[in-house]
Amino acid sequence: MQMWRMDKYLRRLDAALVVADSNMSLQITGNGDVLEPHDGIIAIGSGSPYALAAARALIDVDGLDALAIAKKAMKIAGDACIYTNHNQTGFHITKDGSVVDVKLGD
Repeated sequence: MQMWRMDKYLRRLDAALVVADSNMSLQITGNGDVLEPHDGIIAIGSGSPYALAAARALIDVDGLDALAIAKKAMKIAGDACIYTNHNQTGFHITKDGSVVDVKLGD
C-alpha cells in the first residue's frame, strides 16, 4: 500500500474519492483521510469550488432532487471554470442497488 508513496512520480499523485449512501456522504483523500462535510454536499476536481457553491445554493430550492441539483451545479461549474467542461458522466445507484450511468453535462 505505501510503496506507491515512495515512487518518484506517484508520490505526487493527488487523488480523492467520494462515497455516499442515502444517509451519509464522505470524501476519502489521497492521504487516506476520511472527511465528512457539515452539510452532506461534496465536490471534487478543478471546478469543485464552483459546483459546491452552486449545489449549496440549490439545495433549498423546492422541486429539485439530488440529480437535478448535480446537473445544475455541474453546468454552473462548467460555465465558470476554464478547466471544467460540460462533458460529465455520473453514476446513480438505484434503490435496488443497480448502477445507472447518468449524463450530467450537455
